[in-house]
Amino acid sequence: MRLISIIFSLLLSVSVSATAQNNVEQPTAEQPVAKQPASEQPATSTESATIATTAAAPATSADELWNAANQAYTEGDFEKAIADYEQILSQNLHSAALYYNLANAYFKQGKLGEALLNYNRASRIAPSDEDIRHNQAYAEKMTKDSIEKIPEFFLVTWLRQVRGALSCTAWTVTSLVMLALALAMGLIYLLAQRMSLRKLGFYTMAATALLFIVTTIFAISERNMLIDRRDAIVMSSAASVKSSPDRSATELFVLHEGTKVVIGEATEGWAEVRIADGRKGWIEEKRIERI
Repeated sequence: MRLISIIFSLLLSVSVSATAQNNVEQPTAEQPVAKQPASEQPATSTESATIATTAAAPATSADELWNAANQAYTEGDFEKAIADYEQILSQNLHSAALYYNLANAYFKQGKLGEALLNYNRASRIAPSDEDIRHNQAYAEKMTKDSIEKIPEFFLVTWLRQVRGALSCTAWTVTSLVMLALALAMGLIYLLAQRMSLRKLGFYTMAATALLFIVTTIFAISERNMLIDRRDAIVMSSAASVKSSPDRSATELFVLHEGTKVVIGEATEGWAEVRIADGRKGWIEEKRIERI
């Protein structure tokens, strides 16, 4: 009985820690959207959602802007919707739903670069959201550049898909749960009298400890992806990629609005970029915007 009480107390304390961790993570909002078939135009989300706020921004102000933006979107006034969504962002409030709705509004206005920029920002916060992934994929098909990606080892692709199944917060909570289970099983192994319970405790402890390590790695990897700003979207209708950071340099190829690039070095208004097929070159920083 004493052993059960110890294990229960341990699990309760770790559960409280996990809840606290979930509360301090990047603020998100509910995203009540209807799923659309892959062949249809991107879905839209105009229902009310709760926008996370900071002390510097009253909740009523953000909620009013959110409702006004959604109403404007419903009425087809995408310019006003965009202005209101952007005003919420200017208050340092961020959520997957906010970026998603903003992307939809830009898409309706035909601004593909802005739409893809915000779809990518939304997917970073909620990588497993099917509606975001669907709309992002739909918009990507409308870009002018058809770039063949370098083949990737299947295990790397599979691990990325598994990691993207949960958000950073979810992986963190999962890792804490695995740690709690590992510690609980360790107590059973140390304190149990029956050999069968000790064996169960030992092997379960080893398995959950391994899962704790894996989920922690995934949590760290997702966090690094959130703060990594090397990815960018081409915002100009057409942008020349040069052999060196100079307008008079040789033009290697041209990228168009909405194409995703990875930024390397940056110097004096120029950035070295790499595209999905491995080609590199220099582009003016004003032509792109970091995700």
